[in-house]
Amino acid sequence: MDQDKVTAFLERFVSDLGATGAAGSVVIGHRLGLYQALADGPATPEQFAERTGCHQRYLTEWLCGQAAGGYVEYDPGTGTFSLTEEQAYCLADPEGPNLAAAFRVVLGYLRAEQRITEAFRTGEGVGWHEHDEDVFIGCDAFYRPGYAAELVRTWIPALDGVDARLSAAGRVADLGCGLGSSSLLIAEAYPRTTVSGSDYHTQSVELARKKAAEAGVSDRVSFEVATAQTFSGTGYDLVAMFDCLHDMGDPVGAARRVR
Repeated sequence: MDQDKVTAFLERFVSDLGATGAAGSVVIGHRLGLYQALADGPATPEQFAERTGCHQRYLTEWLCGQAAGGYVEYDPGTGTFSLTEEQAYCLADPEGPNLAAAFRVVLGYLRAEQRITEAFRTGEGVGWHEHDEDVFIGCDAFYRPGYAAELVRTWIPALDGVDARLSAAGRVADLGCGLGSSSLLIAEAYPRTTVSGSDYHTQSVELARKKAAEAGVSDRVSFEVATAQTFSGTGYDLVAMFDCLHDMGDPVGAARRVR
């Protein structure tokens, strides 16, 4: 046995183990708004406790762990922790990459580990609806910034004639819409267009309807519980599936229904 190869493998394992543990710490910071609070300026653990209302003892451990992992900065001269502009953009800005939300998705996946293990034995599937809600909410939070940056600026204009149709008063079907972020972005960019979102997951549809109401576009954006093979309506100017076709149990059937 090559001891150097064993050592190299152990180093890889330790890195993965550390990353797994870091996921939990990052999600804690995401849930409690700690990154947003730290983006307001450098702070000692005591100052950070006053700023956030959280317990100083736990915050001290969290800040030290985050600094050791390179997620926040530490100044030994002042004893303060802070975020660089780049860290704040990636972790605290909801319009940025929202990397913490990705860890939220991963932790949600892991809560289904026992069901997935059983699926290995039986060959049965694990449905999207069987996952923890962090999977649905985390996916929406993680993917939304990409849609906000690209959907109406580059993607739709790249389609022949679609931008003109939607500007004139078009109809859009958003399949597998999840919590509806893509649907709302289209509706906000094209105020004369109506958007019909659909998803087979009831909880996601309920959250999407709530978001539409909060955005004040419920008169032009509707959501229904339906699969990609059974969504209602015909004659759409655009049918879209964002980051979901590859997750569907019957992607060919979904594509056939769209056609």
